[in-house]
Amino acid sequence: MIRIVAVGKMKNSCLSDLTADYLKRLRPLARVEVTEIKDSSPDRENRELIAKLGNTGSGNPVIALDEHGEDLTSMQFSKLLGAHGSPVFVIGGPDGLSDEVFARATRRVRLSAMTWTHEMARMLLVEQIYRGHSILRGKPYHRA
Repeated sequence: MIRIVAVGKMKNSCLSDLTADYLKRLRPLARVEVTEIKDSSPDRENRELIAKLGNTGSGNPVIALDEHGEDLTSMQFSKLLGAHGSPVFVIGGPDGLSDEVFARATRRVRLSAMTWTHEMARMLLVEQIYRGHSILRGKPYHRA
């Protein structure tokens, strides 16, 4: 199962609907669980994220979305998904992720050199997870 732990709710209905559509498309290919942490003070968000990551289980990579993380192509991202059955992705809020959360991460990946809102980052991540699983199964969604 893929887990996404994200700070903040999806307030933008357009992004929320698009994210829900990709999650619906993804259901036949992979199980995905999304956990939302209430958008609050950075200290409280940090404590809640650490608590949620405490349940990741052994061997499950924790992948922090970070603007300074490594760049992956969609093909490389699909290989990451194929190599790890139960990755945990972490998306920070407006203040980003703390050093403590980064210390728990086994990898840092960025979606772009640009900074995105946490809502856009979640939608882009879910689309890339869907694309990655489509690539792994030879589905025609990815045409590159």
